[in-house]
Amino acid sequence: MVTPKTRTKSGILIRAIAWLLRWFFYLLYHQFSWIYDLVAWMVSLGQWQTWVNSVIPYIHTSLVLELGHGPGHLQAALHQQGIPCIGLDLSKQMGRQAYRRLQNIHIQPDLINARSQQMPFAGGAFPQIVATFPSEYIAEPNTLSEIYRILTPGGTAVVLLFAWITGQNAIEKLASWLFRVTGESPIWNDSFLTPARSAGFIANYETIVLPKSKLLVLCFSKPI
Repeated sequence: MVTPKTRTKSGILIRAIAWLLRWFFYLLYHQFSWIYDLVAWMVSLGQWQTWVNSVIPYIHTSLVLELGHGPGHLQAALHQQGIPCIGLDLSKQMGRQAYRRLQNIHIQPDLINARSQQMPFAGGAFPQIVATFPSEYIAEPNTLSEIYRILTPGGTAVVLLFAWITGQNAIEKLASWLFRVTGESPIWNDSFLTPARSAGFIANYETIVLPKSKLLVLCFSKPI
């Protein structure tokens, strides 16, 4: 029999697991960045690169800024498709990884170490901005106001926000549960768009259905 006390203990355990995993993910992006790709591949069951590259069809401008460029995979993919791009990230460790990755494929990196809440760009500098799996900073008012400021009128920001693992074997179900309890793939609610709309954007969302997962993409448009 499930009692209120049992539910309380279960809730505390889930919150503790969520906190530990979030702290681990923070370290993974900074001090442990050297194993980031391996862990991302493992937790996504090998789908991470497919997920990240899923935003490429949304890129349709001559210049794009990537917020939170991480180890540089999307930077490399965009450059190889002839799309000039600039990367911005607060993690110096990720900056070094991305720099090496791009140089190894003979691409001159254009990476900036800065905060998304205070970006060193002129107003209207970019027709398009992209971010894949950003942390909570993406919904902060200062971040959204900066994105709005540096976008050209009519420009768009594309944010790959969540992934839901939908496969049905035991490992896939476990991964889906971990994503859910850590808040990495919560139940979608239209209120997620409220901060962007409050910042002045026309905000919508789309889903991308893959064989064993589903992705949520937010699209923010700056009015002309």
